[in-house]
Amino acid sequence: MTEAQAGHNERQVVTAAVPAIQRYFLPDAEVYLISGFLTSHESLQLRSQLAALDWQQPHIRLYGRTVAIPRRQIWMGDPHCSYRYSGVTFQPEPWQAGLQQLCDRLVRHTGHPLNAVLLNHYQHGEHHMGWHSDDEPELGQDPVILSLSLGQTRRFDLKHKQLNTQLSLELKDGDLLVMGGTCQRFWQHRVPKQTRLDAERFNLTFRYLLP
Repeated sequence: MTEAQAGHNERQVVTAAVPAIQRYFLPDAEVYLISGFLTSHESLQLRSQLAALDWQQPHIRLYGRTVAIPRRQIWMGDPHCSYRYSGVTFQPEPWQAGLQQLCDRLVRHTGHPLNAVLLNHYQHGEHHMGWHSDDEPELGQDPVILSLSLGQTRRFDLKHKQLNTQLSLELKDGDLLVMGGTCQRFWQHRVPKQTRLDAERFNLTFRYLLP
């Protein structure tokens, strides 16, 4: 057997990349980022499924006015997971099979119970989300929020409600941001406008609603 033949017969071992974890040491919060939690191929498949869903642009009460939200969304989860914010109660859409599988995968990976997801579709840089905390009563005290980004990289800002402390992140395709501890009690977050961007981004925020 020649050296070339021996090399050809050797077993080829392919090592999958391990997602990098970045922890942010913030006061009154437990926040970490898993870069590339989904591969680009997984993201592409999931975005194809999301594009086929029945997206909505509901109206909410904001500063005494009824306005359409500046993005598209779907609220999905277990049957009991009705959710009220900005003066509107949302009833959950039934789980889409692929999203149910993704939810189960996140539960296994993080150890946090999850039973609902808010799907946001930012079609371009004009679409955004203002400062807020995910602190509705249905979520219980100090909920854990798992935020998965797909598509266009977008800026994500956090600011402490009492301290002069802020953090800005660039969330890329496939990144998973975990906000835990007392983050929702002491911090707000937003996705600001970035008018020069014209590509779409999907954001899936998984959480657990009390029975």
